[in-house]
Amino acid sequence: MALAIFDLDHTLINGDSDYLWGKFLIDKGAVDKADYERQNERFYQDYQNGTLDIMAYQRFSLAPLSRYDMEALERWHSEFMETVIHPIYQPRAQALVDEHRAKGDTLLIITATNSFVTRPIGQLYGIDHLIGTDPEIVANRFTGEVAGEPSFQQGKVSRLHEWLICHHHTLDGSSFYSDSRNDIPLLDIVENPVAVDCDATLRAYATERRWPIISLKD
Repeated sequence: MALAIFDLDHTLINGDSDYLWGKFLIDKGAVDKADYERQNERFYQDYQNGTLDIMAYQRFSLAPLSRYDMEALERWHSEFMETVIHPIYQPRAQALVDEHRAKGDTLLIITATNSFVTRPIGQLYGIDHLIGTDPEIVANRFTGEVAGEPSFQQGKVSRLHEWLICHHHTLDGSSFYSDSRNDIPLLDIVENPVAVDCDATLRAYATERRWPIISLKD
C-alpha cells in the first residue's frame, strides 16, 4: 500500500485550525483578548513568512490548554468543530482523500498544529493516522509543554521517519499534498509531491520542479 500524506491547514481545510482555535478561545473568554490576539496574529504572520519559532509558538498556543480540565476542553472542541471547522470543510479535499482510499492507500495527516486540535478534524475526513505536535499530558491535564519534537518543517520529516519505522511502512509510491513553503523538506522526499492552493514560494519551487499544482477550493 502506498502512503498518501496530507497537510491539514489550507490544504484539507480552507483555513488554519490553530489560528482559528485561538480566535475561538478569545470568543469564549478563555484567554485575554488583546494580548492573545496580538500574539496570535504575529505568530501567524511568522508562519506565513517562513520565520516561525516553533517552540515559542507551541508554548504560546498550548498554554491555554493547561488552564482548563480535559472535560471542558473536549466540550469546547466539539463546539469548535461544529461552528468553525465544518464551515471550512472542503468536499473536493474529501473527494481526493476518498480517491486514495479507494486505491487502498494508507492515509496520513502531518500537521504542525497540536494533535488535540487536529485529530478530530482528521477523523472528519475519515483519516485515522495523524502526526501532529503532541502536547504533554500529566494526570489527564495538559502541562502547556510539547512532548517530543514538533512536527514542523524538518521536524515533519523526522516524525514521519519515526512513524514509518513504527508502522512498518515505506515511502514507495508515496504522495504528499501541501500548501506551504514550510513543507518543502517533506515534499522533497516523497515520490509524488503536489502543491495545493500554495503560497508564492512553494508555487515557484513546484513550478521549477514541474510538480503538479492543484486547488481543492470550491
